[in-house]
Amino acid sequence: MATVDEIDQDEMAAAMAAMEGDEGAAPAERTYSPSPERVLNQDEIDSLLGFEVEEEQVGERTGIGAIINSALISYERLPMLEIVFDRLVRLMTTSLRNFTSDNVEVSLDNISSIRFGDYLNSIPLPAVLAVFRAKEWDNYGMFTVDSNLIYSIVDVLLGGRRGTAAMRIEGRPYTTIELSLAQRMIEVVLQDAQAAFEPLSPVTLELDRIETNPRFAAIARPANAAILIKLRIDMEDRGGRIEMLLPYATLEPIRELLLQMFMGEKFGRDSIWESHLATELWSTKVAIDAVLDEQKITLREVMDFKVGQTLMLNNGPDSLVEMRCGGIALAHGRIGRMSNNVAVRIESGVRKNGSAGAPGSGEHS
Repeated sequence: MATVDEIDQDEMAAAMAAMEGDEGAAPAERTYSPSPERVLNQDEIDSLLGFEVEEEQVGERTGIGAIINSALISYERLPMLEIVFDRLVRLMTTSLRNFTSDNVEVSLDNISSIRFGDYLNSIPLPAVLAVFRAKEWDNYGMFTVDSNLIYSIVDVLLGGRRGTAAMRIEGRPYTTIELSLAQRMIEVVLQDAQAAFEPLSPVTLELDRIETNPRFAAIARPANAAILIKLRIDMEDRGGRIEMLLPYATLEPIRELLLQMFMGEKFGRDSIWESHLATELWSTKVAIDAVLDEQKITLREVMDFKVGQTLMLNNGPDSLVEMRCGGIALAHGRIGRMSNNVAVRIESGVRKNGSAGAPGSGEHS
């Protein structure tokens, strides 16, 4: 397909050739007939504007192109983080009920990874953005409270009637009373978040500032990755959404703790599982071999063994016999007979370091 530049060059060349052919003619006799006006199609317009993309490459990007053009973030899962926020939901349900003196239900919508810049651009305005600081982790996080939740909290705390949805007034900034009540709610949520992280890693979360413009709430670079936690708060027929954003740099000091698996409410040790495992270990059956004697012989002698051949042992009736389990010496004893069974009487037990006691030492484990 010819481009616009190639068409213009062809027209200029034709015009110059016509002028050279008419050099001997009088100026009045020279004529130039311009080509008819050409309309660009959509593909040529897209090419000029830089939007031309082959259809085959849209679904099959590989290599560097896939990395550069990727809008998704894939990060490792943090199993313990999900448990922390499940605990946060339970704590917030209780604390917000006490805060509002109303029936409050808190639910965790989802936990996802997102780039910080993309999140700031996706915040529906108006909204309240609360920047907090984690002192022990030496970094920041952010809460976003949407307008529905702010108006619902104001309505509940100031004695609004039940059964009527909170009024939403657009086109004006939040008043001082609305910001003050929203700040009190955020402080309650911060205390719950601090209590949720305490069993894993004690941290102090302090409210740094309240913003209504996302540009003033920049706590990380736009390309940095962050974890977004969406919480839904319902107060009968009123409610809204609160979102918690934690950059991965903020969670880096406790990353190793967040990677471990959750076992029990004590964040790690489960006494019930320990007792069950100990019971099963003590009831495990193991096979013990009684070694009467050991001799080193050549392979030729072994190959010359015949049926009925007698092998002479160096031990006598009163010699010590070694008791082994899995090739490890456990104890020493003397062989004997008890009723119709061959028995071994233990003379020395197992040392604490794992090696069998010396013959005749009488040491028992």
